[in-house]
Amino acid sequence: MASTVDRGRFAEIVVIRHGETCWNASRIVQGHLDSELNEIGRQQAIAVAGRLSKEPKFQAIYSSDLKRAAETANIIAKICNLPEVILDPGLRERHLGDLQGLTLRDAAKLRPEAYKIFLSGKRDGEIPGGGESFDQLNERCVPCLEKIASKHQGERVIVLTHGGVLRELHRRAVSGRSSDGRIHNTSVNVFLISESGNWTIKTWGDISHLDEIGVLNNAFGGDRTSG
Repeated sequence: MASTVDRGRFAEIVVIRHGETCWNASRIVQGHLDSELNEIGRQQAIAVAGRLSKEPKFQAIYSSDLKRAAETANIIAKICNLPEVILDPGLRERHLGDLQGLTLRDAAKLRPEAYKIFLSGKRDGEIPGGGESFDQLNERCVPCLEKIASKHQGERVIVLTHGGVLRELHRRAVSGRSSDGRIHNTSVNVFLISESGNWTIKTWGDISHLDEIGVLNNAFGGDRTSG
């Protein structure tokens, strides 16, 4: 799917979006605000953990420090018998400034400037209220994953993060091309990062473990807007 990884050692990083939250279901913009998993989100986390527990051994598990990701990571760590989850704010979702805590419908009325920039898709568009541009998000999360890869050459690790981050990681792996379609809650996405810094994507958007639980297709987040 992307450039071939160098022959030799590489880190295999299984990157997973957090489980569903009440705010996802209510179509509320989350960004850096904390929202907890809902019951479906916890079931999704258990399902992906069960899947991962049957795979070859993982050496570590990392997570965004936001509750929705950390809670998902802790469920996975327990079921997979992994040591303590390593929290890293570099894996946080994009900060969405004045839009955080609002539905998009309300944001269009109450924060029109931020709403317009949010939907523009401009890479350098910073959202009023302390929000990040896509470029700023990329500059934060890509080096974060590369740092993890450098620590785990020849090993497999799990990373819990968010839809916006996953889109930027995809963009890095395929030379600037964004992913199409929705990134579902607890989807499994596998990146191989070589010692020399080459990236490839082994698996993208796999939700086969959710066949019985299902996914909420109209939830906020995981699409081009994310959050």
